[in-house]
Amino acid sequence: MPPANKKKEVLYMKKAVDIIKEYTIFIILIALAIVFAVKNPAFLRTSNILTILRQSCIMGILGMGEMSLIVVGGLNLSMGACVAMSSVLIAILSVHMELPWPVVILLTVLLNIAVGFLTGVIINKTKIVPMIGTMALSTIISGAAYLMCGGLPISGIPDSIKVFYQGSIGFLPVPIILAAVIIIIMGIMFKYTYFGRYIFATGSNREAARLSGINADSVFIAAYTICGAMCGIAGLLMAGRVGSGNPTSGSTLDMDVLSALVIGGVSFLGGEGKVTKAVGGILLITMLTNGLTLAGVNEYVQMVITGSVFLLAVVLDSIQHNSLNLFGIHFKKKA
Repeated sequence: MPPANKKKEVLYMKKAVDIIKEYTIFIILIALAIVFAVKNPAFLRTSNILTILRQSCIMGILGMGEMSLIVVGGLNLSMGACVAMSSVLIAILSVHMELPWPVVILLTVLLNIAVGFLTGVIINKTKIVPMIGTMALSTIISGAAYLMCGGLPISGIPDSIKVFYQGSIGFLPVPIILAAVIIIIMGIMFKYTYFGRYIFATGSNREAARLSGINADSVFIAAYTICGAMCGIAGLLMAGRVGSGNPTSGSTLDMDVLSALVIGGVSFLGGEGKVTKAVGGILLITMLTNGLTLAGVNEYVQMVITGSVFLLAVVLDSIQHNSLNLFGIHFKKKA
């Protein structure tokens, strides 16, 4: 084969590999949908598709907050605790204190913004590992949630709160509309604003970002503040979903969100991630749970499968970014 043709062939192969890598998450989504539809035709019914989208909303909103943190070089393992605390606070404000729903939502979101801001300040100033710091914070917030409700769920959430998860506008559920708006806003922020570029620059190389004139500390703290706001909104949906303020709600959210984001190509090393692929990862996790449930798979088996998928995604992320010899195959460190 002439050298020119061989060079073209290599170029086409490289382009094909890049396309497959770019759209892998969506290829897997389609493949999963086909498998589950063959297993149970009810999977592709409009009602079930809307159910999957509705169930994805809380993870989707939290995922946008967590993505901003991972990209900037942080991490938050207290999101589930914040969501639980938010649901309890909403129940207390709306049921016990009978405050109007706009005031309830405003106070809940503001509290979470404050928690996110303080978390960012503490981690940034003390330089503690974000995973350890937010794990400690998770315990504190969980304890506070139990103290607020005396360890018992507070029922009687008014319909004005429930509508944010259970209501619909036309054929579209309200939480899908809310999550879509937030995802679009975050997507625009990441791709088209200076602040979004600052987040990626800070996560890629914090010192280089600082030397280029970016206030990396402020960007880092702002990312935690955004994550706090997302926790407050997700807490509103959780309260509407379960119809009560429950200190145990959201216990698996941290693991689920992290799994979805890593599967969606958001690297733990920071500075890398796309909103569209992150949403794909969130849909994949929700679809996996929904499809396995329709197939009659035991809940504990589902946990094993989800955990295994997360582990595989982390291993693949490590392979992609580090020089590694696996089963005799050498993977070069990504440039």
